[in-house]
Amino acid sequence: MPGYDTSEHDVLVIGAGGAGLRAAIEASARGARVGLVCKSLLGKAHTVMAEGGIAAALANVDDRDNWQVHFADTMRGGQYVNNWRMAELHAKEAPDRVRELERWGAVFDRTDDGRILQRNFGGHRYPRLAHVGDRTGLEMIRTLQDHGIHQGIDVHMECTIVRLLKDGGRVTGAFGYERERGRFRVFRAKAIVLATGGIGRAFRITSNSWEYTGDGHTLAYDAGAELMDMEFVQFHPTGMVWPPSVRGILVTEGVRGEGGVLLNSEGRRFMFDDIPENYRSQTADNAEEGWRYTQGDRSARRPPELLTRDHVSRCIMREVRAGRGSPHGGVYLDISWIKSRLPSGAEHIRKKLPSMYHQFKQLADLDITDAPMEVGPTTHYVMGGVRVDGDTQMSSVPGLFAAGECAAGINGANRLGGNSLSDLLVFGKRAGEHAADYAAGRQLGEVPAPEVEESARRALEPFERGTGGEGPYQVQYALQDAMQDLVGIVRNEPEMRRALDVLADLRARAAQVGVGGHREYNPAWHAALDLHNLLTVSEAVTRSAIERQESRGGHFRDDFPEKDPACATFNLVVRRNDDGSMQMSRVPIPRMPDELRRVIEDMK
Repeated sequence: MPGYDTSEHDVLVIGAGGAGLRAAIEASARGARVGLVCKSLLGKAHTVMAEGGIAAALANVDDRDNWQVHFADTMRGGQYVNNWRMAELHAKEAPDRVRELERWGAVFDRTDDGRILQRNFGGHRYPRLAHVGDRTGLEMIRTLQDHGIHQGIDVHMECTIVRLLKDGGRVTGAFGYERERGRFRVFRAKAIVLATGGIGRAFRITSNSWEYTGDGHTLAYDAGAELMDMEFVQFHPTGMVWPPSVRGILVTEGVRGEGGVLLNSEGRRFMFDDIPENYRSQTADNAEEGWRYTQGDRSARRPPELLTRDHVSRCIMREVRAGRGSPHGGVYLDISWIKSRLPSGAEHIRKKLPSMYHQFKQLADLDITDAPMEVGPTTHYVMGGVRVDGDTQMSSVPGLFAAGECAAGINGANRLGGNSLSDLLVFGKRAGEHAADYAAGRQLGEVPAPEVEESARRALEPFERGTGGEGPYQVQYALQDAMQDLVGIVRNEPEMRRALDVLADLRARAAQVGVGGHREYNPAWHAALDLHNLLTVSEAVTRSAIERQESRGGHFRDDFPEKDPACATFNLVVRRNDDGSMQMSRVPIPRMPDELRRVIEDMK
């Protein structure tokens, strides 16, 4: 395009976390010219914050595990509104993706006989998470990056995409800007893979990094693709609650997988008070049995702290609201008690959870080998995203693919811990593979000049308004407060209707925000451009949550506290009308094949 730096690729991957890197590697391996755009620096993706492990039925610790058990666990955790085809592919292919990562140089923790060690995690029947201490995501990114840099991939760092470009219904490129200098960029491509992560920055308390502003969701939505399952937002039960500067930072589920217990202010393990009927036969009813489970006793049942994340989060909130919480609005997570059971308990904790030890020591001046942590629920993950084909990961827009957290389907109503990292590997590979196949034999499409010019004009509007009025941060903070307070862990229709009114007001305010200075090194400008994405995904979450009149997985309504069997038959899909309004529809879930239905029945 005249006046703009233009790059040409067969496949353009937007996002350089686990899914984006794996997609880029696969597309390049199939002969495609690949461009990789990352909002931050390469290697700084939010995947590095994933700590606990990669869920894959390797059966290295418990030989009863297999893909069928993993599939059944994933479907049960997702409350059976998952894309069953994606859950099947994920369970079958995850072991190969982990072994592949090992061949590429990942250094996993080991069993005594040298195999990849696996740990317990919530919702998984057997020890299933391949891990590297509590730094698994960091090791994944390091390995993929080190392998990927030799594949001839063009990397465009610190670049944000603000619009996808289309020609005749087919996606043909993307428009963005360099965050450092503010220069506009045009990317022409035959196929595009979205791998931009989640939406956590739409909420006040979140474990998500600054990049997670719903970019991929909104890019796809604005381009005409469908979003699905947006009502299902996962609140991880254990984020830091003190000091305030680190509120929401993740405390890995691995702490509980290694024996950590949840206590209220009375010192009581409250998780024994509320065990769901469908998990009762698998859950220990006393502390001794739960401890034996975490130490590898195959005859023992798992502790209640390892129930699904949505359930644990609600139990924590129940204690806080009943006045039995910690001084700073959470509860206590205690792993220091292990010192009374193991001769070298403190060293065991530091070895198993090195990042958690240093995180609390450096940020909260607390030694987790001596004292309990204060934790509480934090916005962590969105199960909803771009609606894609289960096999190819292509959206309803030709040439546009999605993988990882910005794609919907595999997790249904609630994601099991550890499934995210194997999801990145399995469906990142599939997205890259099918994007390369789609691009093969096709010519680059036209990039409409009017769309490019319109995108540039809209991006520069905040400068035209200047600093006389409201800035972008005030709008962003108001949005985060509204979503946290009105569409958070516990929801009801009056509050969510009020949230829609607030969002409409915030959208009007966002259209008037102004920034000063110039385009170089201007974070206020970046925040102003992020507002459209945050408002779009917030509205999608709220409208979907109003439409689903039941409680299921990560979606809990106190005005409809029970599951409705009729609501297990459909997914909620969001699409953009021609007038810019948001359209909701119920899409029936396809019938599961009989052989997969038998797997689930057998696992019950």
